[in-house]
Amino acid sequence: MNLFIRKEAYTGPVQAIVLDWAGTAVDFGCMAPAAVFVEVFREHGIDVTVQEARQFMGIEKKEHIRKICALETVKSAWQNAFGAHPGESDINALYNRTADMMVAAIVNHCDPIPAMMDAVETLRSSGIKIGSCTGYVREMMDVLVPGAGKKGYSPDAVFCSSDVPNGRPYPWMCYKNAIALGVYPMEAMVKVGDTIVDIQEGLNAGMWTVGIVESGNEMGLTPEDLEALPAGERARRVAAITQAFGQAGAHYVLKQPHDLPRVIRQINDRLAAGEQPMTR
Repeated sequence: MNLFIRKEAYTGPVQAIVLDWAGTAVDFGCMAPAAVFVEVFREHGIDVTVQEARQFMGIEKKEHIRKICALETVKSAWQNAFGAHPGESDINALYNRTADMMVAAIVNHCDPIPAMMDAVETLRSSGIKIGSCTGYVREMMDVLVPGAGKKGYSPDAVFCSSDVPNGRPYPWMCYKNAIALGVYPMEAMVKVGDTIVDIQEGLNAGMWTVGIVESGNEMGLTPEDLEALPAGERARRVAAITQAFGQAGAHYVLKQPHDLPRVIRQINDRLAAGEQPMTR
């Protein structure tokens, strides 16, 4: 392959995608982490709603704990229970408990999302490499990666928040994927995820970005609960998430990932015409 030298716009095809894990490639609805955060705080007598826990999903897990602790409702409840706002020692203790519980929970939440697996198979058959990154840390991935592998999902590269100086929305995990996969330039890569920080991470890395709606954290439902939603309520939620991803800068937003190969073809056309991710 001829090395691209940045003297003009890259007009070649997409070479790789970088998938988030929970809610994008595995664990439909991103159920494992949300439940763990709620339970960890409940053990300390603090009520945290699923919605409060989910709003920070996708970032590194200790930072996630820190942001939950910064919520006014949590600070107030902690003050009432312990006489002070949560400090760094409290955050460390909460995180250590979260890490233990997350490892235990992940074992039961590593099923690949079928529509994404179909898309991955199609993209691989066309020569596209499959990278991945996550807000999980390495000890969690040491459980998730082999668990998902036994069920048919093994990306070509895996990086997590503990592999880099800072997790999302910093672009470092995407850069690690580019190096491991041997892909250059960054506009030849597409970031796919189910949270706002996934989109921000991809944009910060100079990549095309795709938001996944119905299987992800923002929807936050199992397949069964999603199907049970009244049609009007489902459409309302899809529209709200789609708008939020669009406002965050996503180039494409998909209800389900089966349309991802079509989107990649569209990006190829845009690249061939000289368009770049940041020019939209």
